[in-house]
Amino acid sequence: MEAAASAAPPEACALCARALGARIEWHHVVPKSEGGRDTVPLHPICHRTIHASASNAELARLYPTLEALLAREDIRRFVAWIADKPPDFHAPTRKRI
Repeated sequence: MEAAASAAPPEACALCARALGARIEWHHVVPKSEGGRDTVPLHPICHRTIHASASNAELARLYPTLEALLAREDIRRFVAWIADKPPDFHAPTRKRI
């Protein structure tokens, strides 16, 4: 009996598409508190940006897919800004007002 092959680690962030670094966080596209089950790999800064931009209820209702989230102007600006940063780049995340 052959041992099952382990799944390869994810290579790219689901939000910004940059290579992942040493830390990977798993984001529920539809928040777990709103019934979501599917997760995607993200950089910590990308994960914090998502949650600083929208509440769990808004993520579930208005942005239930990454495509919908990427349609937001603030998220598009963030992705453009982070595009040339190294995988383990970190900066303070601004909370939404």
